[in-house]
Formats: sequence, structure tokens, C-alpha cells
Amino acid sequence: MTPQALAEACATAMWNDDSASQNLGMSLDHVAPGEATLSMTITDQMTNGHGMCHGGYIFTLADSAFAFACNTYNQRVVAQHCAVTYLNPVELGARLTAHAREVSRRGRSGIYDVRVRDAAGTVIAEFRGHSRVIKGTHLREE
Repeated sequence: MTPQALAEACATAMWNDDSASQNLGMSLDHVAPGEATLSMTITDQMTNGHGMCHGGYIFTLADSAFAFACNTYNQRVVAQHCAVTYLNPVELGARLTAHAREVSRRGRSGIYDVRVRDAAGTVIAEFRGHSRVIKGTHLREE
């Protein structure tokens, strides 16, 4: 299996069990080894007391992109530490896209950066996730 085919197969296996991302209306737009892009439209249920997107939803979109990016090698990988910096507010109805890319992957640890943008290309948030490999695989190993 090519690295791209492996990344796609792992993403499909994860997506099938990812109720959180699916129920928030996220779409998995792209996956490649060490990389993933997810998007989501901000609904009324995602707004805070200021009438803008609650930061937790922006974090969740970035975290989901991070998860798909670091799980492209048929190893089960979870977050060890994540941090986000919010740069711009997001209005109701905005379509956000989170692009995750691998920065470093050594042994059981990895570092991934995720940039969240709106449809105009404005950077909404910068997210950095540290990953850790745990036991198990997404696909049967032959």
C-alpha cells in the first residue's frame, strides 16, 4: 500500500467512528501522510454570549484536523498536549478550514501545527499539538 493509500484508509477507519466531528458538521476534505484538512460551518448552537463562535468549537476543529494528520501511519495516536492562540473572531455562518501539517515525528512523539482560516483566507487561530503513539492500529496488519 502506498503512503497516500495508507493515509486515506486510516482516515476512513477513523472517520467511521468519529461521532464528535461528524455531529458538529465537519467534513474531511483532504488527507495525506502527516497532513489533513477539515472544515466546518459555524451554526447558531456554536455561538457564545457575544454572538460569535465560541473558541471551544474552533479548538475542536483544529484538534480534529490534528488527529487525522497524526493518525495517517496506521498507528493509534492521541494528543499529549495542545495549545491554541485565537487571532480573529468568527461570525455565525462562517465556514472555517483547519489545515494540519506534521512538523516533527520521532519515536512515539510528534508535533503538528494547525492553521484555521475563514473563507476569505483570514487566519482565525494557530494551534500546536503534541502527539503520542499508543497501542494498536487502525487497519489489520498482514
